[in-house]
Amino acid sequence: MADQVHPAAASHLPAFVASPGGTDVLMVVAAIILLAAVLGVGLLFLRLHTLPERIAHKSHKLQFEIVAVLGLLALFTHVHLFWVIGLMLALIDVPDFSGMFSRMAGSLEKIAGIAPGRGGEAASDIEHGIVRPDDKPAPPPAVAAAPAGQL
Repeated sequence: MADQVHPAAASHLPAFVASPGGTDVLMVVAAIILLAAVLGVGLLFLRLHTLPERIAHKSHKLQFEIVAVLGLLALFTHVHLFWVIGLMLALIDVPDFSGMFSRMAGSLEKIAGIAPGRGGEAASDIEHGIVRPDDKPAPPPAVAAAPAGQL
């Protein structure tokens, strides 16, 4: 009974048609291609998404952390404006004001005779009369004696 072929069946079946109980090769190939395409597009998306962070990291920008946070915000909130702002920050070279100000502070400490690195606290001590500018202890304040008979 199993050897009889249905009259509507074709005499020759294409190669992609699986026999009953056999492995569907076309489906396995399609699943592998689909998996590779999803992983490839995902990697491309993540590579493009981290572009501002990689640009800022390669050029040793001061605003690297800000660019990284904007990239994470764009990834998790799907607000593309964060990514655009991060890309612009990665491409713009922000001047290093901290280096300039620390050099100015060091020069002023040298002029004032303050030990390097103690600028703010040493200047505050001098202003309040706790320490003299040359790091010698301040003389005790002179108390004027009251005239005799007056209190």
